[in-house]
Amino acid sequence: MVTDSAIETTGASEKTETSGVPELRELATEHGTLRYREAGDGPPLLLLHGSGPGVTGWRNFSGNMPVLARHYRTIVLEFPGFGVSDSFGAPHPMHSAPTAVRALLDGLGLDRVRLIGNSMGGFVATDFALSDPERVEKLVTVGGAGTSLFGPQPGEGIIRLGEFVDNPSRESLVAWLNSMVYDRSLITDQMIDERWEQATDPDTLASSRAMYGRAALDRMAQAMRSSEATPGWANLRKLSVPTLITWGRDDRVSPVDMSILPMRMIPHGEIHIFPNCGHWVMIEQKEAWESVVLAFLAR
Repeated sequence: MVTDSAIETTGASEKTETSGVPELRELATEHGTLRYREAGDGPPLLLLHGSGPGVTGWRNFSGNMPVLARHYRTIVLEFPGFGVSDSFGAPHPMHSAPTAVRALLDGLGLDRVRLIGNSMGGFVATDFALSDPERVEKLVTVGGAGTSLFGPQPGEGIIRLGEFVDNPSRESLVAWLNSMVYDRSLITDQMIDERWEQATDPDTLASSRAMYGRAALDRMAQAMRSSEATPGWANLRKLSVPTLITWGRDDRVSPVDMSILPMRMIPHGEIHIFPNCGHWVMIEQKEAWESVVLAFLAR
């Protein structure tokens, strides 16, 4: 179900905007319809959003898109499983995300892009850069890499997320939102209302439970303890594309010590850690984050 305000769909070839908000465009694929927003000209830059109750790509990156679009053809993909694009029929959004990225690039005729991924989108972007390095010019993540070395897992934000998806209430939604930021004044009544509407849509809630319900978190913990499992971070030394990893020092979802392994392992990687900042670096340290990212992409 599409619930964003100011949403209007257009064909993939159209370039119009309404009231300064890029229109939601549709791209038909063999798996279902993908939806995305686009603004700007220049080299293509693809933005991949994170997970969580009521998330959309637009809610993650709406504040950054005008700045990025001054330099790049900036595209915000809506992943299947979060209530905007079609579900793609996958039981877990992480399973359909790589397919969605390839389908979007192929459908738009984009051979090579710069990638920015937030949280879940960072893991998806990193995996894509590992499997298809010839299609990635540069990679930027907001968190979305490594594993915690010192802090308990899962982090507080993931625990709050699991509590919400198992027993949805406005109180548990607010508790999760507060865990995402350093400055709680960013959590407005409007944000809570918008997130609540999207997060409690039955299909979207089922998708969230597949990722963060108690059973899903138990399976995740068991997999991490298994001696047979190959951890995702073990492949980071194979990541050949230039990579910038950004992190909030005060992140309570993915603690900042997760950045240590990527810092040591990625051959052409660098880390920038922002103070007084939680999980949403691109929102909470907007101007500083945009400055660092644009400098890296243009270097």
